[in-house]
Amino acid sequence: MTKNFRIEKDSMGTIEVPIEALWGAQTQRSIINFSIGEELIPIELIYALTLIKKAASIANFNLGLMDKRKKDLIVEACTEILDGLHDSQFPLKVWQTGSGTQTNMNVNEVISNIAALKTNSELGSHQPIHPNDDVNKSQSTNDTFPAAIQISVVNEIIKNLVPTIKELTKILDKKSEQWKDLIKIGRTHFQDAVPLTFGQEISGWSEQLKDAENAIIISLNELYFLPLGGTAVGTGINCPKGFCEESIKSISDDTNLMFYKSKNNFSIMASHDRLAQVMSQLKILAGALFKISNDIKILSSGPRSGIYELIIPQNEPGSSIMPGKVNPTQCEALSMVCTQIMGLEYAVSMANSSGTLQMNEYKPLIGFNILTSLKLLKNVIENFRIKLVDGMEPNQKKMKLNLENSLMLVTAIVPKVGYEKAAEIANLAFKESLNLKEATLKLGYLNEDEFDEVMNINSMI
Repeated sequence: MTKNFRIEKDSMGTIEVPIEALWGAQTQRSIINFSIGEELIPIELIYALTLIKKAASIANFNLGLMDKRKKDLIVEACTEILDGLHDSQFPLKVWQTGSGTQTNMNVNEVISNIAALKTNSELGSHQPIHPNDDVNKSQSTNDTFPAAIQISVVNEIIKNLVPTIKELTKILDKKSEQWKDLIKIGRTHFQDAVPLTFGQEISGWSEQLKDAENAIIISLNELYFLPLGGTAVGTGINCPKGFCEESIKSISDDTNLMFYKSKNNFSIMASHDRLAQVMSQLKILAGALFKISNDIKILSSGPRSGIYELIIPQNEPGSSIMPGKVNPTQCEALSMVCTQIMGLEYAVSMANSSGTLQMNEYKPLIGFNILTSLKLLKNVIENFRIKLVDGMEPNQKKMKLNLENSLMLVTAIVPKVGYEKAAEIANLAFKESLNLKEATLKLGYLNEDEFDEVMNINSMI
């Protein structure tokens, strides 16, 4: 009978590892010891760790600490991982050691075993590349894991989230310009207010998103400073001079992003205030999206018994019992994602404040929550734009009707008759179902020509 496992040995003793798995003993122990939930370490974080391993091998070679053959094997293995050829070899859950040590070793072991395959060596033999002595050379989990979180977060925001936000604001700006002359009634406190244009209303949505985008980009500034070279507690024990600079140069070249050496490793390794700040800005973006979603739900309410000033695309039947019903499902999905992100931000805030002494022991949670938020935001913003915003149109007939029926246009009369008389006009119009002109003439506060002169809708915008 063929065995479906191999025996590997580490400092804890022997353990069975699946025969074809590229991971090793420490990864297998984590699989056994931390069978918690379904949440895996994000692949973006794995790739960032792999970038660090690749950069470290180049740095160690340049410093004369690693021979060319070992460096080349590590670089080749890392390239395969970064090309997505071994995604299934990273099975570890988020809920593991708070430093991320098991995931760091997972990457080390996979790189070691890819090198073994390339040289016809046995899996788990640690030949010709040792996971600790070679792949992890000049490093510690305590500096590589937070650096990997920072790299992956910056990369995802700059290359995925920011372009997605820009696409949404681009279509909003286009619609704002398209409807810049369409006048409608404004609303505050859910009550009628003075007029504005539909274009102005949309411009508010767009600018709110641009503000959130800018704040996110600014919050990234400190994430470009990496704690590589800090090793275990920030002092740089077992890390050669020049390693940090060499490895960060390679990372910058590979990502086309400019990273730098940390100003103070002790701060970055013991706390993750900078990551928490980025997450708080993602929450603010979620809040802006939530507000826009709610506005669209309100404006599209109806179609017969609501405001219905906005017509949204009909993507699917809205009810299993009420035929013909169309619901603002894209708004609802967006609202749920935004709510989730607000919860994830709270968890990051708590995790960041809970570190002790020389290390924050909540790194996997922090990395997972931020990267999950980024993926959710990118997907939901893209979906919201394509499935709703692109196709939404104003109901001009309903906007005109609501505008003409609003008693708050009486605000334009205030400079002529004063606040109290204007309020009297509005109250009379409401009680006796009159329009504002009829109520004004009945009270005798203005004649017809005077009323027509001040009641110029265009002058109110």
